[in-house]
Amino acid sequence: MKTDSFSLRHNGTRIKNVPHMLQTIGVDSLEQLINETIPDDIRLKHPLALPPGLPENEFLSHMQHLAGHNKIFKTYIGLGYHEPVTPAVIQRNIFENPGWYTAYTPYQAEIAQGRLEALLNFQTLVTQLTGMELANASLLDESTAAAEAMGMLFAVRSRDQKKNDVVKFFVSEEVLPQTISLLKTRAIPIGIELVFGNHEEFDFSTEYFGALLQYPGKHGQIFDYRAFTEKANANEIKVAVAADILSLVVLESPGNFGVDVVVGTTQRFGIPLGYGGPHAGFFATKEEHKRYIPGRIIGVTKDTDGNRALRMALQTREQHIKRDKATSNICTAQVLLAVMAGMYAVYHGPNGLKYIANKVHSKAVNLANTLEKLGFEQTNSAFFDTIVVKADAEKVREIAEQNEVNFLYIDEETVGISINEATTAGDITDIVFIFASAIEEGIIQIENTNASKLLSSVKRKTTFLEEAVFNSYHSETEMMRYIKKLERKDLSLNHSMIALGSCTMKLNAAAEMLSLSSAQWNNIHPFVPVDQAEGYQILLHELEHQLNVITGFAGTSLQPNSGAQGEFAGLMVIRAFHESNGDTNRNICLIPASAHGTNPASAVMAGMKVVVTKTTKDGNIDVADLREKALAHKENLAALMVTYPSTHGVFESSITEITKIIHDNGGQVYMDGANMNAQVGLTNPATIGADVCHLNLHKTFAIPHGGGGPGVGPICVAAHLVSFLPSNPVIKTGGEKAITAISSAPWGSALVCLISYGYIAMLGSRGLTEATEYAILNANYIKARLEGKFNILYAGERGRCAHEMIIDCRPFKQHGIEVTDIAKRLMDYGFHAPTVSFPVAGTIMIEPTESESLAELDTFCDALVAIHGEILEADANDINNVLKNAPHTLGMLTVEEWNFPYSRQKAGFPLPYILENKFWPSVRRVDDAYGDRNLICTCAPIEAYEEA
Repeated sequence: MKTDSFSLRHNGTRIKNVPHMLQTIGVDSLEQLINETIPDDIRLKHPLALPPGLPENEFLSHMQHLAGHNKIFKTYIGLGYHEPVTPAVIQRNIFENPGWYTAYTPYQAEIAQGRLEALLNFQTLVTQLTGMELANASLLDESTAAAEAMGMLFAVRSRDQKKNDVVKFFVSEEVLPQTISLLKTRAIPIGIELVFGNHEEFDFSTEYFGALLQYPGKHGQIFDYRAFTEKANANEIKVAVAADILSLVVLESPGNFGVDVVVGTTQRFGIPLGYGGPHAGFFATKEEHKRYIPGRIIGVTKDTDGNRALRMALQTREQHIKRDKATSNICTAQVLLAVMAGMYAVYHGPNGLKYIANKVHSKAVNLANTLEKLGFEQTNSAFFDTIVVKADAEKVREIAEQNEVNFLYIDEETVGISINEATTAGDITDIVFIFASAIEEGIIQIENTNASKLLSSVKRKTTFLEEAVFNSYHSETEMMRYIKKLERKDLSLNHSMIALGSCTMKLNAAAEMLSLSSAQWNNIHPFVPVDQAEGYQILLHELEHQLNVITGFAGTSLQPNSGAQGEFAGLMVIRAFHESNGDTNRNICLIPASAHGTNPASAVMAGMKVVVTKTTKDGNIDVADLREKALAHKENLAALMVTYPSTHGVFESSITEITKIIHDNGGQVYMDGANMNAQVGLTNPATIGADVCHLNLHKTFAIPHGGGGPGVGPICVAAHLVSFLPSNPVIKTGGEKAITAISSAPWGSALVCLISYGYIAMLGSRGLTEATEYAILNANYIKARLEGKFNILYAGERGRCAHEMIIDCRPFKQHGIEVTDIAKRLMDYGFHAPTVSFPVAGTIMIEPTESESLAELDTFCDALVAIHGEILEADANDINNVLKNAPHTLGMLTVEEWNFPYSRQKAGFPLPYILENKFWPSVRRVDDAYGDRNLICTCAPIEAYEEA
């Protein structure tokens, strides 16, 4: 056994088991299976042009070497990013803990109560600091959250039917530059007219539907926005505020000014800088907008026994319901980072947060006073953590960089300095030394005063975080146990396989993850000069090259920080390409009926009109219907969005014909990379004729799902689209004709790109291809084992599935059993349900991934076969059965009286393997409808829940 082979460790399939699996499937060799699965005309003729895989120890040495190229300066740039202090108890027990980072989105609430509670804490934190009534369970970053606010207010305008023809949105010149760039990206396609200016000179005309303010301003000045919001409300103009979350500890909540939305980032609540991400954005609004709020909301409900339970409320998978009518395409939340930020508040409590905020403010005041004594003018009349100093910027920069310090250089004679939680008294002395040196003066005594430079009219007077959870766990022992208590309520990959179709829950190898904890990687501000991030630059450019090779394309942008962002970015690049050719009329996007729900939502966001094409009874794209619609819209055809292999888990043999039809009619082909795990090394998007694809790095390329995020969704493009790849207003990225920003940071969530880089580097050319082969092998093995018990809904022309399959549960309605009952019963067998009712209602989509062993595949199949037997025993006229009552909790099985027509053993231990490793759902089946009718989305006292 090659103990230094990463491929051996990543792939669960053992070579000795392959003959048995092939025999079960009914083929003689793995090559035969692949040939019967993937059309020959799109097979790659040569191995991937990538190096052989690195052993784990060599990879870790390589990462240390690369990290040595990064320069870790003390950085005071600000602009929405600040060095935090991550409590070690949170780093070790959440950030580095697979019990937290390998969990899936909490669609199955009964086995996700821990994460749901942590996210409810996050929502409570956000609502109380912002002064709003409702918050979601995180967005991607501050700039995308601001764009979502603009989009929501635009939709609300239509709801109110008062400003249907009003399209102007005012943006204060105090808003962060990256946010302004992203607002431009989002506004133009949907017809919003952005107007930039000084908020103090705004005329409040009826031509505006909304406005965005920054609090404090981009360079630290604190403004009192109460008069602005009063006038705006009087003129029916909705107001959004982008706020610094730590400043809200000492500044009054924007909600108390009468604003409609408050957004921002929780990065400085213990989340590493990571060269730009991932960081949890926050979004809070009024309850009247609850049906328009983007993303996910965690709400309180009850279970079958009437006990308090949590689940995702209202917006759960809204794209699959609303599709092209959705107000947002957001699918990923930054759950892992939101959990960390919420735990930061739990650990410190309200008094701890006040201490941190006051310490930051005090240091900023002392620095400002000391520099003024030196003779420098400080121009912010009121500030929290950021001062603006008049000085020779070039001279300051030269001395600062010699002393390994970064400031913000606003112009030739203005320097910005943003103090953070990690700033020490010694750091303040160093800053003063730099400025003193710039005017050739000796350093003077640092000012030490408790004076405040907060604007007195907006100092916080309201209390916050008085709930018990924020006032109970302030010792490390208590905090560690609280985190563990929640972890025990969640089923993650460290317990059993999570065979989610479309979601690829594969191994997140420890060697890929280790570098994320290193300050040489996670403590770099995204706007430092690129020569200070040389290690990152080498790695990110190499990752772009790796993805180019894998996709067959010419260029890659790593900026999109979720799959949905990747979809939008890809379509915006196509839009820019058409416009550059003078084809501004091309706005029709063809989308198959089976497509992922974010596809039509993304197309509408990109200013396109969706035309749906039919699906055949075999689950494939109806080529005749597609050709007819492509010809009908030939003059205006912009793009086709296609998932390959299909959303039904099949390699359609007509794919090259389909892409040719689109190209012949002037369109571009966007391939959704959700199912790339079945392509790598065997075929690729360029070979099938696509022009652009996005890749889910949190699926195929091993970034952990983290309970629903972080995700990364880079786009790879053909040569003719490279010049349109997205840029950033602070650090230039992208092509010569770059579209404006897609996310806040130049390279998006750069920190977690280390994981995908490691995955590719350690598997190497052969290992990547082998992983794909085993993913297809494992899926077809499960298909073969389940056939006869369950109907497999779709298969390729030779009876094979790709890396996933759909089993049809609709026939079981004759026994009174719904697909949801099967999903809940799987919990009793120790498994998370596969994807339920997508892409076909009443079905389950199964994807085992290459990381699972034959033993685990067999255990999963044994569970489903046993459940099939239970279905046949069920009586459609009697709902008191083991499936309808699932899942069964420990509390149920330990009551004195057992009033069910089956044994306790059948309820909780239906197969022998469960005795060795039982996972207990912490609540019984949740009541979603009750929770939506009685919406509670914060840590409300139990009395409020009972009243509801």
